[in-house]
Amino acid sequence: MIRCRAATSRIRVQRRTFHRINGYVYLISVLIVVITSGYMASYATGGKAVCIAFNALNIVWPRMTVAALVKIKKKQADRLRKWMIRSYAFCFTNLFIHLIASVFHRGLGLAYPAGYTVGVYGAIPLLFVLAEAVIRMASSKSKA
Repeated sequence: MIRCRAATSRIRVQRRTFHRINGYVYLISVLIVVITSGYMASYATGGKAVCIAFNALNIVWPRMTVAALVKIKKKQADRLRKWMIRSYAFCFTNLFIHLIASVFHRGLGLAYPAGYTVGVYGAIPLLFVLAEAVIRMASSKSKA
């Protein structure tokens, strides 16, 4: 981990402009996803309950990403890293929704709309927990 972090820091210093541009591209990408999924949420399988979950996610995800931007503007790189881990975790929302929905639909025989609803409401807290686990693992390894 230390070797990896040192290599990452070296690349970041050498490619500071690329890193900055990549960060802004990510921020714009998150905003595009939030805008488009906010529109599509009302058409989601599972009805109003799923629409509410997607719209809540569309409020939280960009806030996490903007929080990371604020931290780097304040020169708080360690806090930036934590907020970006939280934000990047939500890039996997669709994967986890469909994974959980598949388990409930194909594995347990639940109707697809109900399985999808469980997938949505299961994926969002799961991604928060996984992001925090990664943050804690990384901080405990860096302290060791």
